[in-house]
Amino acid sequence: MRLSAIFLLVTLAWSGVAHGQSTPPASSAPKFITISNNALLSSRLIGLNVQSASGKEMGKIEDVVFEGGQIIGVVLSVGELLGSSQRYVAVDPSAISIRYTEGENKWQATMNADLEQLKSAPEFRYEGKWKR
Repeated sequence: MRLSAIFLLVTLAWSGVAHGQSTPPASSAPKFITISNNALLSSRLIGLNVQSASGKEMGKIEDVVFEGGQIIGVVLSVGELLGSSQRYVAVDPSAISIRYTEGENKWQATMNADLEQLKSAPEFRYEGKWKR
């Protein structure tokens, strides 16, 4: 009996940890949506070059960060531009403006920052559960 109680407690503890690291529980029935022409797909973001407002290349979008079903960040790869090894920084999604240019049939990302700000930004590392 005691072993069963310990096993139950360990199982409950593990399930709590797993739930804390995942998206919210799925609803019992699927919800289908219609995606408008104004929507942005993450597959179009990954690898997109990010420029400053003056047109200077700042880096490229490496990842989109989700937490609790919401986009909370964008990881930029900036090392090559800073003349150093690969370096990543995470920025708030509101810091990047993304638009589609119809005439050029391409996506463009800009942010109001300069290379000095990227140099001094905290570094994001692909470690632990994010290790590549």
